[in-house]
Amino acid sequence: MTDIRLSFKEMCAKFDVTPRTLRYYEYIELLHPEKEGRSRFYGSRELARMTLILRGRRFGFSLEDIRQWLLIYENEGNEAQMTQWVTLADKQIVELVEQQKQLQETLAELTALRDLTTKQLNEN
Repeated sequence: MTDIRLSFKEMCAKFDVTPRTLRYYEYIELLHPEKEGRSRFYGSRELARMTLILRGRRFGFSLEDIRQWLLIYENEGNEAQMTQWVTLADKQIVELVEQQKQLQETLAELTALRDLTTKQLNEN
């Protein structure tokens, strides 16, 4: 099996992120590419980490939560990481359900106001 090795530019393209984002993830120690001179190369470990980072962001997790979660794997192993993941996921589900409720209320209010305004326009 050939080990994957992507350049900085290839990594940005593969994950559809800006160079600034990739450099920032490296700066806050979410990613640790191999460095050869000024060039950076990303192996399979970094690709897996980037996949988890972007998935976590999509689910609304903070970068600090993601960083801590990735550190657990390095320090304590897969089972500890999965246990922490369940805890974080439970917390995030509660937050997302609350956000969904607020969005539904806002949507209903906006729709009612739009309908009232439309009715007033039609009466004139």
